Order: sequence, then C-alpha cells, then structure tokens
Amino acid sequence: MILPPPLRKLALTVHVASSIGWFGAVAAFLALAVTGLNSHDAQLMRAACLAMALTTWWVIVPLAGVSLLSGLVSSLGTRWGLFRYWWVLAKLLLTVFSTAVLLVHTQPIALLASAAAQTAEFGADLRSAQLLMVIASGLALLVLLVLTALSVYKPQGVTRYGWRKQREQRELLAP
Repeated sequence: MILPPPLRKLALTVHVASSIGWFGAVAAFLALAVTGLNSHDAQLMRAACLAMALTTWWVIVPLAGVSLLSGLVSSLGTRWGLFRYWWVLAKLLLTVFSTAVLLVHTQPIALLASAAAQTAEFGADLRSAQLLMVIASGLALLVLLVLTALSVYKPQGVTRYGWRKQREQRELLAP
C-alpha cells in the first residue's frame, strides 16, 4: 500500500531524522570511548564510561529502533517497497544487523558503567572492554555511513520479486 504524500513525507522525515541522530549519537559515543580509554584522569575515565551508558540507553538504542521501524514504514509505503530493490534489502539487513550488534554491546557498556560507579581504577580486563567500545563504535559509524550512501546513491538492481512485480504491473497496464 502506497502512503498518501503527507504520511509518506512524515515517515521519511522521521526516518531521516532518527538515522542522522543515530549517526551523531554514535559519534558522540566514540568520542566518550576514546576519552575514557586514553585518559589518565580516573575521574574523567569514570565519567566517560557513565556517559557512554546513558548515551547508549537513552539515545542510541531508541534512535536505532525508530530508524529501523520508520525505514520499514517508509519502504512499505513507497514505490521502493521492501523486497523490490537490492539497495533497500541491503539497508534493511544492515540495519537489523547493526541493531542486533548494538544490543549485544549493551552488556560490556553496562559492565563498564557499573565498574566506573564502583571503582576508581580500571584493571586490564576493563581496559580491553574500553578498547572494544572504541573499535565497535568506529565500525558502527562506518556501517551507518554505508547505509547513508545506499540511501543517497540507490544503486541499480532489482530483486526477483521486484522483477515479478514490475512484470505484473506491465501486464495490468497492457491493453
């Protein structure tokens, strides 16, 4: 079902805003992770880890969810469809994968925040978790950049389902 133009524009606006917000929140998270990893000030390191947890739960996770849901609504409510074009399907799979990886990484983030709230010094095991956060957030930014590029460039390529739908539409329009 194709959405009427006002709803289609609303869905697209929500999708673009949440996706941009997700990208920006991950960039802020990366800055906190790098600060926490490289700081020699225990108080700053602890503050960075606590801020990472807050940013994750109150900003990144909600924006990832809204981005995923609004992307589904936008694709289902437009001519692009969800399974007609490879770029839309790739965006869906990358977004689902990214959201799942994000949810898995909430555990080490919670571990860091808990340790930061309770101890003044981080041991080697927590330093490795901090390094993981830097690497993971850097990779997340790369994936989010790929998602953005797919949206902008919309590479050619129709799926088998898309070809079938196009053929069905041509047959309906043929006299």
